[in-house]
Amino acid sequence: MMSSRKSTSRRRPRKRICPPAPERSERMYIRIEPSRIALFRFLLEGYDNLGIFTVTNKFKGILQLRYSPHQRREMQRFIEAVRTEMEVEEVAIPCEK
Repeated sequence: MMSSRKSTSRRRPRKRICPPAPERSERMYIRIEPSRIALFRFLLEGYDNLGIFTVTNKFKGILQLRYSPHQRREMQRFIEAVRTEMEVEEVAIPCEK
């Protein structure tokens, strides 16, 4: 009796070319409802820590997002996904007085 055995040819994984390390992080300022900051943190962590944020003004809900420049497209997709859960407004660099 002949065994019907498939040949198991292993493909070599493709080499991924890593981009060079950036000298600076990209920054983006957004405004959300202050009561939604914890939800925003939870959602950002769910995206494998795509970036980090700092609360610039907790009363106005202004956050500074920092992320790697080569992940700009992923961050834009994340912001669009978050807009389904809450109102997100991109703001210019705030001047604190």
